[in-house]
Amino acid sequence: MFSKTNLIATLVTALWGFLGGWLLWGLIGEPMLEDHTLIAGLMRDMPNMVILGIGCLIGGFAFSTIYSKWARGTHNVSHGAQFGIWLALLIGLGGGLIDHATSNLLDLSGTIINAIIYIVFYIIMGILASLVYSKFSGSE
Repeated sequence: MFSKTNLIATLVTALWGFLGGWLLWGLIGEPMLEDHTLIAGLMRDMPNMVILGIGCLIGGFAFSTIYSKWARGTHNVSHGAQFGIWLALLIGLGGGLIDHATSNLLDLSGTIINAIIYIVFYIIMGILASLVYSKFSGSE
């Protein structure tokens, strides 16, 4: 769990979580989602960067640890992308539809757009984790 490979994968996926989240949701997603947000002022103008960084580290650690168990020693881009898709379906689409059914965050179109962003985000995260594991898992 605290292997060198997992710690490197944690840092890489946490960095992607931080920068990829900013890219996909901040730059690309925000203009697409603004007309689908049901509550004005829902998002902070400036996030708490310390808490955001801690959240990305925890998310990167959980993602990398679960990926390593799921992959069972077979680390390639395809496995990483598949893992990312499954996680995106769970969190982005499944969780998004539950949120849509129970809250007033996004309309249905916004929920689907957000789920697509999650799919792209987690596919890239899975690929990054698989690349780290394929490169470093034999050197422990």
